[in-house]
Amino acid sequence: MKNEILKYLSKYTTITRELENAIKENTFIKSFGKGTTLLSEGEISTECYFLLKGCIRSYIIENGEEKTIEFYTEEQVVTPSNYGKATPSNYYFECMENVIVSVGNPELEKETFQKHPQLDSLSRVIAEIIMAKNQDSFAKFKTSNPEERYLNMLKTRPELVQRVPQHQIASYLGVKPESLSRIRKRIISNK
Repeated sequence: MKNEILKYLSKYTTITRELENAIKENTFIKSFGKGTTLLSEGEISTECYFLLKGCIRSYIIENGEEKTIEFYTEEQVVTPSNYGKATPSNYYFECMENVIVSVGNPELEKETFQKHPQLDSLSRVIAEIIMAKNQDSFAKFKTSNPEERYLNMLKTRPELVQRVPQHQIASYLGVKPESLSRIRKRIISNK
């Protein structure tokens, strides 16, 4: 699994032997079973994750109803908004499948970045890329109607339809399950 991390990072930089050894030495892999809650509302986040295998969902509970915020799948970074801060989380993070992750924590990151400044620079570059993608995704979501959101999801993340329950996809798209059913029927009938 550590080779998967090297493969991902090599998209952004040349991996020298020294960098490869630093990454392997400072990478900690954990597995979690389907249904495991990695973080609950009110908890302090002390870990972030790089998802190697599986699917994680973030959600909130509002007026007794779960509202899906995001689905994370392979090669995505899962960093709770309160990670490394002494503030309680507003979100839940739940394993939708059995997952394998590389786990980070603030102390390990600080120590690793001090020893290997190239990893610090690389981390910043990747964070900037992720932030830009998230901004684009958020803007597209805010300016599209539910059917366009669903079509965009099918185009950019088609695997979600097979991996997560339809009611959670509906929540993620900001619609009720019945509305998602109508959207799906309309799309099928227009083909």
